[in-house]
Amino acid sequence: MIKLAIDRYDRHMPLFDGTVSLANERQIQVLQVGQTSALRDGTDRHERMLQDREFDVAETSLASYLVARSLNLPFTAIPVFPRRLFSQGQIFVNTEAGIEEPKDLEGKVVGLQSFQTTLAVLAKGDLATEYGVSLASIQWRVASADTVEVPNVNAYDISVLPPGIDLPSLLCSGEIDALFYSRTPQPPKSISPNFRRLFRDAQRQEVKFFERNRYWPIMHLITIKNDALDLYPDLPLELQKIFDASYKLSLDYFFDPNWTRLASGKFAVEEEQTNFGVDLWRNGVAANKTNLDRFVKYAYDQGLIERKLDITDLFHESVTDT
Repeated sequence: MIKLAIDRYDRHMPLFDGTVSLANERQIQVLQVGQTSALRDGTDRHERMLQDREFDVAETSLASYLVARSLNLPFTAIPVFPRRLFSQGQIFVNTEAGIEEPKDLEGKVVGLQSFQTTLAVLAKGDLATEYGVSLASIQWRVASADTVEVPNVNAYDISVLPPGIDLPSLLCSGEIDALFYSRTPQPPKSISPNFRRLFRDAQRQEVKFFERNRYWPIMHLITIKNDALDLYPDLPLELQKIFDASYKLSLDYFFDPNWTRLASGKFAVEEEQTNFGVDLWRNGVAANKTNLDRFVKYAYDQGLIERKLDITDLFHESVTDT
């Protein structure tokens, strides 16, 4: 039995409802495991995979996987990328902090879920590369330890916040000036007027990023425990096909204007087609090389990995030509 832990996204629904058949001689058990919020089979998916090795296959953080790979930990990925985010819409500021543009973050106190959280690595890298922000000038305050311990990131001012701290509340109270967050924060209504996105036109900024770089940044990939690979060497290619089939089936969901409970869902679909005009969810190595190369550079520049990893070395040899 192969235990596969993934989040409950629309592109994974065919795996949960049985539309994509998983029946074979070894069987695949699909678990709904969240990261920051608990699903049917729990939470803390990244730690349960990369620290405890609880699953055979799991959706994991791209940044944490790069660190694990650089340390020769027993995991190998396939080029399936089930979660993506632009950083521009995930950077939030206190309205009283005097932050009107990215360079205003210099010298400020910025909260992160962890220094290694993929969204945090992306936002830091984008700010430095796209907007010329000095990351070393910022005081970084993290809510939790990194999923995979990094030996040395001494180039940065990093402090761990007290246990149980609520980052959105900390931002609204002014104890931190900005927050890079992989979800949309839900601060208490009494203090919510004190926070907004850094970019007042965040959606337009994200479209501009795509126009410059031609990709939607990867957050997660699918990681396999090497013990499972030893038992089932054909597993990577089989999983690649299963995830591709699930994604293709999910493409049809939004053609029904009432598939989502959002009244304006059909207009959002049309707007995305206008803004991007291509499939933003392409799997495979070749289609994502530019994205991955740049993120590896971000991880290296931020001290998370000691050497720049070659993209083909990140994935199992059976799927590097995809």
